[in-house]
Amino acid sequence: MAKLKELLHRSENRICADCSAPDPKWASVCSMQNYLLPAFVEHSPHKSKWVFSLQVLSATLDKWTENEVESMIEVGGNSNANSIYEAFLPEGYQKPHPDSSPEEREKFISDPYVVLTLGHQKAQTSVIKGNLNPVWNEELKLSVPRQYGPLKLQVFDHDMVSKDDLMGEAEIDLQTMINAAAAFGDPELLGDIQIGRWLKSDDNALVRDSAVVVAAGKVKQGVALKLQHTESGELELEMEWMPLNM
Repeated sequence: MAKLKELLHRSENRICADCSAPDPKWASVCSMQNYLLPAFVEHSPHKSKWVFSLQVLSATLDKWTENEVESMIEVGGNSNANSIYEAFLPEGYQKPHPDSSPEEREKFISDPYVVLTLGHQKAQTSVIKGNLNPVWNEELKLSVPRQYGPLKLQVFDHDMVSKDDLMGEAEIDLQTMINAAAAFGDPELLGDIQIGRWLKSDDNALVRDSAVVVAAGKVKQGVALKLQHTESGELELEMEWMPLNM
């Protein structure tokens, strides 16, 4: 334990890696892609979102193995660990501070996924673990019924212990794309042109106007949405209209 005590007393390890509270009493070791990212934290729930791949040990009460101590020493301290953990924080994203609420601290670590709902149909992306700025690059398919409403998108934070938290949501009005596709007929006979536009307004969640275009014989619409019922967050996606007779 002498090596561990020496490491814990380094200046960079005298404050919590997550929220900068003084004198952390716990240490976390997260296994990611065959390397370890240890950090000293102020209390164990900080990294609870990573329970599936995380070992949380008391810096003073638990018995550490030699390998666990060496892993902490190899990384060197909280500054180096955070340079990896926090390398891709979105611009303007606020890290928790010592007085932050549990909800604010949990919000800092998320495993997001998106659920699309159209009528009674649902489709879901994969869960991206420990990422504040995820890129899914996945294709989901839903059929549009004759009587259709808006396409609903909900972003959730996957939780291994309790109910998944809703991180934000938005809706897409499909009418602009469907009407444009019907009006212009077979897109394979058209060149690359714009055939419609959904305008940003106070009544929708658009970040900017959304154009419906024909590109390479396909009807597509790029949409950027500001998530509702949350302080911040945006979601971007591309939709493609595929008639059933194709």
